[in-house]
Parts: sequence; C-alpha cells; structure tokens
Amino acid sequence: MKILIRLPNWLGDVVMGTAFVAAVKELYPGAKIDVIIKKELAGIASLIPGLNNIYPFSKQEFKGLMGVYRFGKQLRPEKYDLFFNLPSSLSSLVMGWATWAKKRVGFAKEGGFFLLTNICKRPVNVHRVDEYISILEQFTSKNIAERQVKLVVDEPIPLNKTRVLINFNSEADSRRMPVGKGVAIINLLTKTFKETTFTFIGSPKEATFVEQVIDGAENKDQIESFAGKTDLVGLASLMAASAAIITTDSGPAHLANSVGTPTIVLFGAGNEHNTAPYNKQNLTVLRYGKLECEPCVKNTCKLYGVPKCMQMLDELQIIDALGHYLSANTAD
Repeated sequence: MKILIRLPNWLGDVVMGTAFVAAVKELYPGAKIDVIIKKELAGIASLIPGLNNIYPFSKQEFKGLMGVYRFGKQLRPEKYDLFFNLPSSLSSLVMGWATWAKKRVGFAKEGGFFLLTNICKRPVNVHRVDEYISILEQFTSKNIAERQVKLVVDEPIPLNKTRVLINFNSEADSRRMPVGKGVAIINLLTKTFKETTFTFIGSPKEATFVEQVIDGAENKDQIESFAGKTDLVGLASLMAASAAIITTDSGPAHLANSVGTPTIVLFGAGNEHNTAPYNKQNLTVLRYGKLECEPCVKNTCKLYGVPKCMQMLDELQIIDALGHYLSANTAD
C-alpha cells in the first residue's frame, strides 16, 4: 500500500501531526508513507521516523490553485492508495485530488468537499493532535489509543546541563513577549541561576527583536544569541542537548517538547487546551489567567494594545518551574 499525507503549513502543527503519521504507520504496517510539506519546513520531515519520500512544496514555485494542481499531478505515477489531508485549505484538497489517489480523506473546507472521497467531521474543542487523529479514526472506524508527538534527532549532541534556551518570539503579536517584560524575566533568571547560560533562539527575521531584549538585559556574560544561526534540524538538535527551554506559545515550544526537552510554555493569546505541546512529561504551562478576555485567539491585542496577559505573567512561577527542571538534571 502507498499512502500520501499532506502535512500542515505551520511548524507547531507539523510537529503535532507526527502523532498522526505514527498512527498511520501502526494501522498500516508495511505501507510506504510519503509526505508533502511546505518547503521552508522540509528539514523537520527528515526527523519524522519511518517516512519514505518527502515532497517539499513552495507556493512561490507553484502559484495559485493551478499551481497546486500541477504539483499534485506530478505525483500521479506513484499511484497512491490513500491521501490524508491535514491542513485546513482548499489548495491542499485540490493538490490531493490532482494526485488521483484512490481514496482522499480529510475535513471539507471552503466548498472543497467534492475533492474528497471520504469526508470527516471536525471535532469541536479538542487538542489539535486529537483533531488530526480523528480523521484516521473516522476513516478506519478504529480507536487510536497510542498518541505521541515525537521527532528523532539523528546525531544528538551531548546534553549541556547548564544551558537553558529562551524563545520570546511568535508570529503573532499577542503571543510575543513584550520587550520590557522579556528584559525583566531574563534579569531575574540570570540573578537566580548564576551558573546557567541562557541562549536566545529565533529565526533570522526575529534576530532584531532578540537583540532588543538582550540590549536591555543585565549579566550579559550569561546570555548568548543563536537567533538566525540555526536551521530547523540544527535547532532540534540544540534543543535535545539543552537542560530546558522557556518559550512563548509558538512552533519552537512544540519542537522542544517533541524531542523530550523540559519545556516551560508562557501563554498569552491562544487556548492551551487546544494547542499546548501535547506530551505532558516535562511540560509546564503558565498563564496569568485573571483577565476576562483570556484566552483569546486573536493575533493582535485590540483591547490593551500590548498583550496584558503576557505582561502580567508571574516571573516567580517561571523561576520555580525552571528550578524544578534544573534540580532534576543535577540529580541525574
């Protein structure tokens, strides 16, 4: 059997989709499993165990619905038995239809129900991991009990028990740490954990924001920046080798959680019940939780301008959570 999976378009969602891939492997032992993934995220697919072919897709190279049709058409010679669609987009449904896979399975979107052979009902108010797996359960009429989000770093580097990663970035303003709050947090961290190096991470376009936080910080001898200096595979390897990460609700939170790094997630906008990192071991989710507007799912805070839910986070809770993980590492 040959199976093709269209993975989601955002880093965190791709990571959460690894549980779906693992479940497909479990239900279809011996099947050849290929994936389509956004070109910028293709490196992550190399860390998903058990894949055969990885097809990077670029909207710049294949523009519009005709472009995604041409991309899917290229895969017709593979003669796929099953196509599973995880993103919520009409373009991904057109892509799957163009492959001529015998069965095309997913949630209907934007009138694209006729492009699927098997339409699934989207469950309400469940975690994104469980939402994806519900596609497989509805199609096979089988219960998927084992659900784990996991990426495997091929060549892990030795664990550095004195390095803690910091990610204050997010694509959404409402999830990004305000600079002043970020400075206050990093100052308290360096004063409390004097033997620890705090390593900021981020994409090239986030490097300027990271430098703004570092510029306002004290104890710079304990601070370094890797923002813009790693690709996604290198970042996953760095995470696996770090004592812990303190991060906003963002793709790197899921990435760290998937490789087993103790993860402290600082929530502003966003609903942790739907999109927090899935693996509960070595996970701490922190939220202020006293504003009537929490949680919202807006990308910008129209009520306060700067997200007050981030500004009001309890810094001592962050210290306590990190102290727990660093103490556990010392005990090891």
